[in-house]
Amino acid sequence: MGAAEAEEIAARLYGARGSATRFETEKDDTFLLNCAARGKFVLKIAHPSERMEELDFQVALMRHLEQRAPDLPIPRALRDVDGADLPIVTTSAGERRVVRLITFLPGTPLDRTSATAPQRERIGEILAKLRHSMADFSHPADGRAVAWDVTHLLDLADLLSFIPGGGKRAWTVRALERFAEVKPSLDLCRRQVLHNDFNTSNLVVDHASPQFLTGVIDFGDAVRTAIAVDVSTALMNQMPKTFDHGNRRDLFDEPRDVLRGYLRHADLTDDELRLIPFLSMGRLAVRALLTCWRAEIFPENSRYILRNTEAGWAHLEWFHSISTAQISDLLTR
Repeated sequence: MGAAEAEEIAARLYGARGSATRFETEKDDTFLLNCAARGKFVLKIAHPSERMEELDFQVALMRHLEQRAPDLPIPRALRDVDGADLPIVTTSAGERRVVRLITFLPGTPLDRTSATAPQRERIGEILAKLRHSMADFSHPADGRAVAWDVTHLLDLADLLSFIPGGGKRAWTVRALERFAEVKPSLDLCRRQVLHNDFNTSNLVVDHASPQFLTGVIDFGDAVRTAIAVDVSTALMNQMPKTFDHGNRRDLFDEPRDVLRGYLRHADLTDDELRLIPFLSMGRLAVRALLTCWRAEIFPENSRYILRNTEAGWAHLEWFHSISTAQISDLLTR
């Protein structure tokens, strides 16, 4: 969808008149809507294949957080002029698509800047508070299967053919084998609805703010999953973008700061702490499998799809180089 059509939809449904600028996204049409004195908003026009109940789940979760934890830096979902949460439009291409308008949280995505150890601890604190705020939330669609939920990693094994041959494929295969060994333990872990995508592009920060983390965005992968999965995803995404095997001994140096902040506000069992490194490794494998596959299907969007994949190869190689016992002990020693 073009910006002009997005602007017309925003004005008609929400009375929000402004200029639209496209965001890069995986599958929907998302725009920054600048309404001058009225402020900025994010307009999301869902992919035609998105299920209404899953979009309703995301809006309901944001509303729950708004009521349960109003101080958390979460966007607000807005209703249209008729009071609808999820209005449907027929686009100029003849597609029926669901529209959402949410508040814009100013700041810099963390993937474009850096963080100190105390700032990473702050990220962990917010993740823990989010967990507590979601603990009593449920929705008919919260049990949906999300490909990015590492719980389903073994279901992606058929995508191994899309991984480049040689070392990269060997490291990914080994990650799947190790994940298979711990999957029975994962199935016994505590579960609830969780954000499930605490990656650095979904964390908005302001170095001038004492809070540092000024926004947690994109609830598109929220799902009922293991608490350990949610934490492992956050930790994996704090691993260094560049990794020198000769000068670095441990990928979890920075992630441990996030864990330290998290544990100030939320508990993890010893079993969960032993599992989390395997789940972080598994999330790296999920990213490799899904992005290599999707980049081949959608070559026109491959730069965006593969933007984080390259850094992950060195991370998978590092996991491949250490023993299973060493992985298990990474967060418990």
